[in-house]
Amino acid sequence: MTDDAATTDDATTTDDQDWERRIAALWERIDAHEPADFRARVAELAAERPADDPAALFEQGAAHDSTGLPEEAVAHYRRALDLGLTGLRRRRAVIQLASSLRNLGRPDLAVDLLTTERDVPADRLDADERALSGAVDAFLALALADTGRDREAASLALGALAPLLPRYNRSLAHYARALLTAPDGS
Repeated sequence: MTDDAATTDDATTTDDQDWERRIAALWERIDAHEPADFRARVAELAAERPADDPAALFEQGAAHDSTGLPEEAVAHYRRALDLGLTGLRRRRAVIQLASSLRNLGRPDLAVDLLTTERDVPADRLDADERALSGAVDAFLALALADTGRDREAASLALGALAPLLPRYNRSLAHYARALLTAPDGS
């Protein structure tokens, strides 16, 4: 690598870090902005990146989602994922896309997305991504309930809750699994 290439890579890294810092700071102040103003500020930051930058598209999707525009969010999330969004943002995009689809009356698509995400092997996820496994389960439980699969939804939600309890972890995990095999009404 030449010195010029090293300098360019360092500048890009610094620019990326600055952009990440500024987008994070804006999210910390979301409640200080009216929805349209917040979306505009995120769009301004996104415009600093290439038009096909998956992270910028994700942030725009999240801004639309967080300000009550799930249809617009879906388009941004799908584009970001299609362009190869990776890491923690990819997992967040899948969760948020599924949630938006569920809110738009497509819980079946949310179930498909989240079931696929739930099946990603843990060794392919970093610690931050694994930390969202409970969120995957929670949103999948909501989508399952919306599709009439209440026992699966309850089993999943209770199974996700079990490790967080100070006691009764094993019992609750057992009962959560049993919901899937017990006849209805028992």
